[in-house]
Amino acid sequence: MNIILLGPPGAGKGTQASRLEQQRGMVQLSTGDMLRAALKAGTPVGVKAKAVMEAGELVSDAIVSALIGERLDGLDGAGAIFDGYPRTAAQAEALDVLLAERGRTLDHVIELAVDEDALVERITGRFTCAKCGEGYHDRFKQTAVAGVCDVCGSTEFKRRPDDNEETVRTRMAEYRAKTAPILPLYEARGIVARVDGMADIDAVTQQIAAILDRANAPAA
Repeated sequence: MNIILLGPPGAGKGTQASRLEQQRGMVQLSTGDMLRAALKAGTPVGVKAKAVMEAGELVSDAIVSALIGERLDGLDGAGAIFDGYPRTAAQAEALDVLLAERGRTLDHVIELAVDEDALVERITGRFTCAKCGEGYHDRFKQTAVAGVCDVCGSTEFKRRPDDNEETVRTRMAEYRAKTAPILPLYEARGIVARVDGMADIDAVTQQIAAILDRANAPAA
């Protein structure tokens, strides 16, 4: 099974992809992670990408497609979860070709639907323990004792510099402008499903599982 998880930054795609890996043996394909791995390993695609980046240029769609193809070839039949790709109609078309060349089909496109204002609050309020990495939130998950990590007792915390309202809203606007328009392409195939991305993490996992299990259920 090959699926795409769609949603703006902070919608929880990475969390749900990790759970699908653990529960169903699927493999998360995140272009950022794959690029870093290819660069480190010095693969043919990684060498090309390194040259482009060292020249101060952006990695092209062609290189990203080659990167995904390289990774798909190493999956040994495992299902793929595309997280953060495709982002544009051109990338969606390229993905169709990559899958077809390997005898694969795209089975589901699952969008994590979110409320923008609520998502801004979710992202801008999060922080982590600087020592052990435990995650917290100003409103939804405060420390039991103010200023003290519940796990390791550290009093040092940190926030990601890009977890601010302006940056979050800019990324969401980019998602709407570039990624959301690919949905009609997949809706025309009847493979799009939506889940409540603002629900509890476990509830989102259950919604996704219901979609995948329903699709695999034998016909009555």
